[in-house]
Amino acid sequence: MPGNISYNGEMTRRLKKDSPEARLAHFLLDQRLITEELLEKALDIQTTDGGHLGEVLVRKGLISEDDLAFGVSQLFNMPLLSSKTGAIRPHEHQNLEKLVSKHFALRNMIIPLSRDRNMLTCVMFDPLDFMLIDELRKITGLEVSPVVATKSDIVKAIEEFYGGLELVKRENAKPHAVNRIDFKDTGDEESLSIDNIIARAKAAPVVKLVDLMIWQAINKRASDIHIEPFEDRFSLRYRVDGKLYEIPPPPNHLLLPIVSRIKILSRLDIAERRLPQDGGFVVKLEDRNIDIRVSVIPTLYGEKVVMRILDRSGVIMDLPEMGFEAEDLETLRQAIGCPYGLVFLTGPTGSGKSTTLYAILQEIKSSEKNIITVEDPVEYRLDGVNQVQVKPEIGLTFASALRSFLRQDPDIMFVGEVRDLETAEICVRSALTGHLVLSTLHTNDAPSAVTRLVDIGVEPYLLAPTLLVVVGQRLVRRLCPECKEGYRPTLKELGNVRLKADTIYRPKGCPVCGHTGYKGRTLIAEVMPTSQELKEHMARGVAYHQLRDLARKLGMSTLYESGLKKVENGITSLEEVLSVTLGI
Repeated sequence: MPGNISYNGEMTRRLKKDSPEARLAHFLLDQRLITEELLEKALDIQTTDGGHLGEVLVRKGLISEDDLAFGVSQLFNMPLLSSKTGAIRPHEHQNLEKLVSKHFALRNMIIPLSRDRNMLTCVMFDPLDFMLIDELRKITGLEVSPVVATKSDIVKAIEEFYGGLELVKRENAKPHAVNRIDFKDTGDEESLSIDNIIARAKAAPVVKLVDLMIWQAINKRASDIHIEPFEDRFSLRYRVDGKLYEIPPPPNHLLLPIVSRIKILSRLDIAERRLPQDGGFVVKLEDRNIDIRVSVIPTLYGEKVVMRILDRSGVIMDLPEMGFEAEDLETLRQAIGCPYGLVFLTGPTGSGKSTTLYAILQEIKSSEKNIITVEDPVEYRLDGVNQVQVKPEIGLTFASALRSFLRQDPDIMFVGEVRDLETAEICVRSALTGHLVLSTLHTNDAPSAVTRLVDIGVEPYLLAPTLLVVVGQRLVRRLCPECKEGYRPTLKELGNVRLKADTIYRPKGCPVCGHTGYKGRTLIAEVMPTSQELKEHMARGVAYHQLRDLARKLGMSTLYESGLKKVENGITSLEEVLSVTLGI
């Protein structure tokens, strides 16, 4: 957000408070892209000649087109397209020229980019012109998603797009010989030589485009980048706070060079397009290193790429800050303070289990303890902890690594995941012989971890004395503190939900949160300590529902109840909790 800059009295009178133009002026001043004197001059011209502030600034040479486009993009969280990172190319075969005429595009400095169901993505020089956006809605019958670009880039794109269509029409109108055959580029990727692919992947626009894609994803706090090919287009999506958001993609013809560039960075085989591949690389942004994990799989229309962004600086590894309720945190701390035993975290993929385990290790590590981890993959590097990456292709599995660990005199062992009986048995026996073992399971809740371990073959009489605590967890999105709004839900909205608070909060959306209403995530958890009574039931091999009923009787709060506390405290919304805990 822009810093605190006070406008003088004259500017305050001219710019309507909190209007888009006022916020833009504020941002440009804050970023030192314009001085107050030049802004005053622009306001004088605007008063005399009319027009929007940004247009006046560029027309009079008071600010560059690039600086204005950058300012609008950053302030209003809109994608920015530039010829420096590749030409602006509208999607083909979507009849965009019929939705927006060339005359209308030139007159208003816009160009349609793509259409997805009832949404038209449109490149605009002035995306703050809400009257123009409303006119576009009426003309096209579609909702409009604006993208920012400079006027010169838009003019060039208009001439290339509409001019190219006119050329095609003129060529099609010419008489042809009856037996004439026109050979066309089928776009078959197999016909490209490896040398051509490498050359295209290393071309400056592609290199800059991939850099921009990664930088933009990191800037938006995305955890993953999805590049997905389809028949006549490809999709670019960022996962932010657990949700996937569509981003206007580059032109379709750049898909192969982009994928090849990512494979080159990841040291993958760019000639292999039939088998899945995994790799990774590290990017340096300012003063921090960010790990990028890459997965490539072949699909019907080409290779799909998913890049997992592991930004250690953006991950909370402080146990009290994870989101546990005070009683649950105390229960967990008592368990991890024990010299030996088993601690399990459960939940589906992407529920934050590994992050919680890293936070636990950060809290309990010391120079007096030997800590060894075996992970697939090692997501974050911890100082003072011996971390091992499994490599099944050479025989280094969870089980084989754990057997070696026992000869390394460990105090604490962290196992990335228990997937089979052999790994589970080594964990249990290690806990029985005086080691603290931390690991994860993929189960829906805490009590089902016990039944899962028994199902895969662990003897209940061995599990009962070693299990210290099981934590079931999920991640919910935090409401944006800048724009969340309080309201009193109706009885119809609440249904069977019972809340202690009369007023709760819901998302609204603002530039700070990218107009989603949410910013960041926190966990909801159920912490099941194993009391003596619970251990006796476990040893007898009781059914899941009996185990859960007993845990509830002994004071365990469910994920649903933990979520409702977050709703009552204004941390998240009721809809978010219900969507995450539905069916649990």
